[in-house]
Amino acid sequence: MAESIDLDRTDLRLLALLQRQGRAANTELAAQVNLSPSACLRRIQRLEAAGVIAGYAARVDPASVGLGLQAFVRVQLEKHGQHSIDHFAESVQAWDEVVTCHALTGDMDYLLHIVVQDLEHFSRFLLDKLLNASGVADVNSSFVLRTVKAFGGLPLPKG
Repeated sequence: MAESIDLDRTDLRLLALLQRQGRAANTELAAQVNLSPSACLRRIQRLEAAGVIAGYAARVDPASVGLGLQAFVRVQLEKHGQHSIDHFAESVQAWDEVVTCHALTGDMDYLLHIVVQDLEHFSRFLLDKLLNASGVADVNSSFVLRTVKAFGGLPLPKG
């Protein structure tokens, strides 16, 4: 979890650049935010140490690795006691098919983003894992037809 630190305009510009170009060389980043390479590196290290930069990862195209089906699944639990919530959260952590899970307000308790090979794989996940998990009362699935806008980074303030 990120500690609370003051972010100035340069920090925000660095974060915006890193969200779009995570592999950019420090010298490139420094030039784009008008800092020396050493000052730029110190700022990045400070943002990493504070947890503002939580990590680095490659964005992999799902279809190119055989994951052709995405779905959003809304889940309602039977009970809302701490044990039920903890058990469901532990189960979700073990399911590779779930790429994100959000606890929600409203009529459903969780929203799962599922990425699988095909409809058969989704069916096996749903029947063997999700519905088999004790405590799940109801699920509602929607399949992704196409992605209009993919996550491209947080909408950072301009500073």
